[in-house]
Amino acid sequence: MTLPGKIRIYEVGPRDGLQNEPEIVPTEVKLDLITRLASAGLDRIEATSFVSPKWVPQMADNAEVMAALSKKQGRVVFPVLTPNLQGFEAAIQAGAREVAIFGAASESFSRKNINCSIAESLDRFKPVMTRAAQQNIPVRGYVSCVVACPYEGRIVPEIVADVAARMTDMGCYEISLGDTTGVATPKDIEDMLTAVIHRVPINRLALHCHDTYGQALANILCGITMGIRVIDSSVAGLGGCPYAQGASGNVATEDLLYMLNGMDIETGVDLDKILDAAWYIADFLGRPPASRVAVARHPNQKGS
Repeated sequence: MTLPGKIRIYEVGPRDGLQNEPEIVPTEVKLDLITRLASAGLDRIEATSFVSPKWVPQMADNAEVMAALSKKQGRVVFPVLTPNLQGFEAAIQAGAREVAIFGAASESFSRKNINCSIAESLDRFKPVMTRAAQQNIPVRGYVSCVVACPYEGRIVPEIVADVAARMTDMGCYEISLGDTTGVATPKDIEDMLTAVIHRVPINRLALHCHDTYGQALANILCGITMGIRVIDSSVAGLGGCPYAQGASGNVATEDLLYMLNGMDIETGVDLDKILDAAWYIADFLGRPPASRVAVARHPNQKGS
């Protein structure tokens, strides 16, 4: 097995994780969580989403969060999700230095999630990409349902490859491939990546795995051996997908970090500080982290 010397962890907990929480998390708690994550050594922490609070009430304080973080930006970048031009302009006004757009490899999921077809979603991104280029703002692209869809079942890998290639051609510097339902096994990841890397260079791809069936770390290892060098994860295993019934949270940052540390793969991230952040947000939410490592390190489920 050929392993890399270094992997970049892209933290999505404050946005992709917390947006699925039914109870509103106060702004100061979000900012405290992000500060703890930054102190652990993460250099990409997805902070919030500039979408309508009608659809995602948890992110209604997006401008307040971003305004506070914009004063701290240096080594750490705090990307934000911007589904349309209106969201992009609001994000930039609040101080964002990097944004993300999101599409899907499933027509049904695209319509449920963003109320338009795959083709229509790509058309909507064009003005965002134009404005981002004008302002020299990096744009990351997400592709959901890269293995399976809760409505359509299995997704043909070539469809994933086509969506990823079109987003790359639009100007996205990196494409995050999401196993949104968490049903993938390593063979699924291998088949999907084999198709995608024919269309998109491997160094412009990231992997975003949910752990619904306990396969996330195995799937990530498969991706790493195929050349993936950026992995999305969520502190305390926060997250899920409101449009994919039964989909549990993202792979926990602390579980991912434990595995990478054990394989002598450098990340620049401090596991103890990540565990502190995991128990901080878990204690606030009133439940243990969805993470084997966090619970093993704190068997009595006491916060740090």
